[in-house]
Amino acid sequence: MTLQKVSQIFTKILLLALYTKLFHIVFLAFFLIIGNNVMYSQEIKPKKSFTKDKEVKSNDTIKKTSVVIDSVKTSKDSITESIEINIQKQDSLKKKPLLEDIVKRKAKDYEKADQKTKELTLYNEAELYYTDIELKAGIIVLNYEKNEVYAGRIKDSLGNYTQYPVFTQGSNVIEPDSIRFNFKTKKALVWNSRTKQGELNIKAEISKRENDSVIFLKNARITTSKNIEDPEYYFLVRKVKFVPGKKVVAGLTNLVIVDVPTPVGLPFAYFPMTNESTSGFIIPTPGQSNQQGYYLQNGGYYFALSDYYDLAVLGDYYTNGSYGLRFESSYAKRYKFNGRVNFRFENNIQGEKGLPDYIKSKQYNIQWSHSQDSKAAANSRFSASVNLGSSQYFRQSVNLANIGSGLNNNLSSSVSYSKTFQTVPQVNLSLSATHNQNTNTEIINMTLPTLQASVDRIFPFAPKDGIKKGFIKNINLQYNLRGENRIATADSLFFKPQMFRDAKTGFQHSVPISTNFKIFNYFSVTTGASYNEVWALNTIDKYFDPIENKVVTKDVRGFDAFRTYNFNASIGTTIYGTFKFGDDKKIQALRHVMRPSVSYGYTPSFDQYYDTYAIDATGNTYQDFTRFEGGLFGTPGKSYSNNMSFALSNTFEAKVRDNESEKGEPKKIMLLNNLNFSTSYNLAADSLAWSPVRVSGGTQLFKQKMNVNFGTTLDPYAIDNSGRRIEKYNIDNGGSLFRMTSANMTINYGFSSADGDKKDNGSKQTEQNGGRQDDLFGTGTNLNDNRESLFNDDDKEDNSNEAWYNTKLPWDLRLAYSVTYNNSNRQNEIASHSLMVSGNIELAPRWKVGMSSGYDFKQKGVTFTQLRFERDLESWRMNFNWVPFGTNTYWGFFIGISSSVLSDIKWEKNQLPDRVFR
Repeated sequence: MTLQKVSQIFTKILLLALYTKLFHIVFLAFFLIIGNNVMYSQEIKPKKSFTKDKEVKSNDTIKKTSVVIDSVKTSKDSITESIEINIQKQDSLKKKPLLEDIVKRKAKDYEKADQKTKELTLYNEAELYYTDIELKAGIIVLNYEKNEVYAGRIKDSLGNYTQYPVFTQGSNVIEPDSIRFNFKTKKALVWNSRTKQGELNIKAEISKRENDSVIFLKNARITTSKNIEDPEYYFLVRKVKFVPGKKVVAGLTNLVIVDVPTPVGLPFAYFPMTNESTSGFIIPTPGQSNQQGYYLQNGGYYFALSDYYDLAVLGDYYTNGSYGLRFESSYAKRYKFNGRVNFRFENNIQGEKGLPDYIKSKQYNIQWSHSQDSKAAANSRFSASVNLGSSQYFRQSVNLANIGSGLNNNLSSSVSYSKTFQTVPQVNLSLSATHNQNTNTEIINMTLPTLQASVDRIFPFAPKDGIKKGFIKNINLQYNLRGENRIATADSLFFKPQMFRDAKTGFQHSVPISTNFKIFNYFSVTTGASYNEVWALNTIDKYFDPIENKVVTKDVRGFDAFRTYNFNASIGTTIYGTFKFGDDKKIQALRHVMRPSVSYGYTPSFDQYYDTYAIDATGNTYQDFTRFEGGLFGTPGKSYSNNMSFALSNTFEAKVRDNESEKGEPKKIMLLNNLNFSTSYNLAADSLAWSPVRVSGGTQLFKQKMNVNFGTTLDPYAIDNSGRRIEKYNIDNGGSLFRMTSANMTINYGFSSADGDKKDNGSKQTEQNGGRQDDLFGTGTNLNDNRESLFNDDDKEDNSNEAWYNTKLPWDLRLAYSVTYNNSNRQNEIASHSLMVSGNIELAPRWKVGMSSGYDFKQKGVTFTQLRFERDLESWRMNFNWVPFGTNTYWGFFIGISSSVLSDIKWEKNQLPDRVFR
């Protein structure tokens, strides 16, 4: 037998075996298909497979493919319809499923199932959903025999890669160039993965996923930049162990800025990656001060106590012995309430102990704000706004450069609870504690607490149905109760026993009765009466002590009361006047609105509550007094009052032709928002019956950007050489009809390069501490956190590269002019006269410069001046703040990462403000 015949026989045997095997395969497939009563067949386009974004064309063209499935949902449009399949092994008698769950998938161009390679291919806008995994990509290849899936990009018509894979499992999202994932082992291999964890963006060259909780990265970039492809900075880490949502443990790490490696690096690093707050140390900031020496500021520990509240404990230490402590806590409960509590204490030392210039000062400040959600309770509310402490805290604090708060002369607080009882009539109840502190006089007034209750207005003669009209039907009355426990003390006695010993307690009951009606259809008349009853627990007694040879005032503890009543009536109307000039004129019409009113009040004498005491040892001279002097709710009047008041308010408007209006309609311009005149005449007075005339007004100019307010007081009576008013009109004394005793005017003008008004640049710190909301006295700087912008970042400009070639330079400018005139005693002087200015300009995108200054024309000197410079480096911020002269000279430089996660990556240098301690 020749070699050729042997080859032919071998070939026939091999073909027979193949045919027999093929028969068994076809028979088995047919049997399984008949058993499930399902046949799935479709036309398949030429296969395209990708491995690491390299396109591979296959010459194989398969006409039909049969797949064994449990259930099939098909549609003519395979682009939008999902198909659920559960693929089973054909060679298993138990039909054990290869996959644990149903696979949902769709693709725009085609879907191909290859029974030979056990692969399912989805092309163009492919999507695959399996258990808690979502995968979207340009191409997805599922190998259901190996339980692996591959996803990658595809090229568009221009050859650019598009449709990057997006792999989502639970809350973790990865956006790589390509990915391989095993459903059973949960292992994955990812190329150029991109993921976001909190404020950190992470991109790794190669990522190896071991399981659900551990990922290893190689050559990873960690940054807070929004542009992860071309970040302005990043931390280059050679090897990383990444636990999503928990931590990142890194090997050798270098800081890279604008793709330039820096020598700043660490042999290893740890980044917390939890969405929950984590306790940890706060690194202090070193520095040097002229008065306090070297220091460490704002170091401490952060306590993540729970999901609802936290606590930060910070401290400062200075080498001359000064130190400071701060406790800061925030709390919140969704749909219930939120708030914050701050406590600050500073022990400041100036000079050396034993020397004449040695001064030691202790200052503190307490702030509490609480806000209740409107959904928490419909009929009750609790709120708090507390700002109290040492009067000199904001002026002497070395950790807070806040001139706006330091110039504020008043600190106030309020804590209140209110409840409404839905009865008929409705009853309102409130309980509050208030605090008012003058930082100049260092006098503190507090109410601990104040009780207020009121019964809603009752109309006893009104019909149940219909309107209330007329004198009788409109008669109504109320009941009001106010109780106070008031404390007046000094800053040095705050919260000491003497403070509570001097407290005064009292209650006031009032029942106002009123009605209103119209006469002659144009005049509105209001009449009423009021009954008041005051309960006092603190009264006084005065007598002459012959031993001490002086009048003694004795405090009397015990219940006492007095009752008063009064009557009042007023009549007023509104008069409209229009002066037309013609529709062809620029000013078409002027409109004048006048609201005159006349009021009358009568209060009888309550001299029954007055006693007398001797003022000398002879006992021949007596002085009247009432035991209710210094009471919480005033004293009963001894002389009756029979007073007539007159008031006139005016408003002026103009109707002007609007050339910009398409319909040709005129526009209204407000000339004077208000021009008010008021005075009164005492019918019971024997002399000096007329009170001074008060004139006030205000208007807005230049598209309502300039606010002008003015006021003056005009006295009809003359004065003598001592400045006392005399019973002689000023015109009869050789003067004018009225004598101007005082006058004031303020002008505020704010304008900018934008069409509309720009928001105030007021610092949050200044506003929280009770200072001005604008920056005319500079912006407040909290040395604890310099990451806050010195400027207003609400209006973002275009920061793209094209913006550098624009000629637009955004700017804003605010002016505040104030002048006060005083002539109460013929001094004819300008009491105060100043001009304040504040402005900002954006020299280029993300380059801002600002200044605040002014000039005092009375004192002939420059007021507080501050210069501000800031560079927004996107993920970083750099600023320079400088007060060049004055009692609060200060400069500070800061550059650091804006994100709170990497807030310790910074460099700052401050020259602390010069303080004068007391």
